[in-house]
Amino acid sequence: MAPEHGASSDAPVVVIGAGPAGLTAAYELVKRGRAVTVLEATDQIGGISRTEVRDDWRFDIGGHRFFTKVPEVEALWHEILPDEDFLQRPRMSRISYRGKLYDYPLKAGNALKNLGIIEAVRCVLSYVWVRIRPPKDQTNFEGWVAARFGWRLYNIFFKTYTEKLWGIPGTEIQADWAAQRIKNLSLFSAIKNAIFQPKGQTEITTLIDTFQYPKYGPGMMWERCRDLVVSGGGEVIMNAPVVALHREGKRVTAVTVLQNGEEKLIRCSDVISSMPLQHLVQGMNPKAPQEVREAAEGLGYRDFITVAIVVPVEDGFPDNWIYIHTPGVKVGRIQNYGSWSPYLVKDGLTCLGLEYFVNEGDGTWTSTDEDLIALAKSELAQLGLVKTERMQAGFVVRVPKAYPIYDEGYDLKVDTIRHWLADEVVNVQATGRNGMHRYNNQDHSMVTAMYAVDNICGIERDLWTVNVEEEYHEEKRNDSSGTAPAAGTGRAAPVLPRRDKSA
Repeated sequence: MAPEHGASSDAPVVVIGAGPAGLTAAYELVKRGRAVTVLEATDQIGGISRTEVRDDWRFDIGGHRFFTKVPEVEALWHEILPDEDFLQRPRMSRISYRGKLYDYPLKAGNALKNLGIIEAVRCVLSYVWVRIRPPKDQTNFEGWVAARFGWRLYNIFFKTYTEKLWGIPGTEIQADWAAQRIKNLSLFSAIKNAIFQPKGQTEITTLIDTFQYPKYGPGMMWERCRDLVVSGGGEVIMNAPVVALHREGKRVTAVTVLQNGEEKLIRCSDVISSMPLQHLVQGMNPKAPQEVREAAEGLGYRDFITVAIVVPVEDGFPDNWIYIHTPGVKVGRIQNYGSWSPYLVKDGLTCLGLEYFVNEGDGTWTSTDEDLIALAKSELAQLGLVKTERMQAGFVVRVPKAYPIYDEGYDLKVDTIRHWLADEVVNVQATGRNGMHRYNNQDHSMVTAMYAVDNICGIERDLWTVNVEEEYHEEKRNDSSGTAPAAGTGRAAPVLPRRDKSA
């Protein structure tokens, strides 16, 4: 065991994880004159908001639009990076279905043109049929959406992508998520609004038109934040996974990290954790009670692979990304990094990122890079987006535990853990998406970190009130009231069926 780092009287706040939540917390702490040590398990800054660099190509993992309803987050972004490092980018995304590209959000004229009159009539008749014979079970995603759009439109615009994303049939996803995402929209209301275009309506929301984006990708933000933490007196230690949190009474007084094959003990006054909530509980020493450990063991995660393919710039598309609803291919979404920023790509070329939603250890995850690149190229050609002979180099990025799984009962497990932490480990706060196992965006994660720092500095905040509003974070209201939501900064998560770990 290496010598202790620091002493109990002046021990730093330990921040676990160097993603948006962890680095926001660290930056806020050094600004307030507090000693802080950031522990990052990997060799990369930014978590899932990092920018991967391969042969001078830059890849955004998942796509990060810098848009927020929280003024404090907006101000912090521009405090970390100067205004000239931000680009104002147009927001554009479409749906690919059987060789045609449909506007997203859906527009009646565009959809009608692409579907053709015969298929459009079939979709309307399908909708009429569900009005006569609605699905018997509308408690699930499939039944709820089909009842409002008909079976044909459900299969075209809702089923395939959603099932790729979560890895389960639409019949096993709860209807609440569809209701929150789609709200009161139905085929009838969509057609009525398209034809009559009512003035002054306030019920329908639209997606943002533009967003900010750091010109070298989101990692630019967090690499700069890391530098500010260090220049402010903080410490950032890379390749230092936390393997134990040592409890004395109701406080964690030290953590053990693994560095270069050796364990090192680091004293702490407080802990702000953005590591997976499951790992936080599993690292407790002495162990957490059995019910808490079982709750942590029951939490699951969805993993993610990006396969980036270099193509001539003219073979790209103006969209930030395209949702792939065509059945028969594994890819769920395709980014054009050149549409995010010209600084991510090279002159005359762009890079398309094919996104695969997977489970660590499955056949796609364990495929070789060569096989994944071959798969991506074949699917690009199959979708009619790029001809095979136009494709050039390929790169693979794997991201374990990219998304928490919000399966049936996950919220009860999280409640069990968070109440135990609040009562029995009073100086540990969980923040961020994985840290809280919440459906958080980057700005939500930053707000939870700000709240955690306030708590340490004596300003009482409840981290669990962040991300509670129903309205999706990229939506804007068409009314002119200017009234802000009463509380919250985000949207609800889907509820998936409980996973069978024996399967």
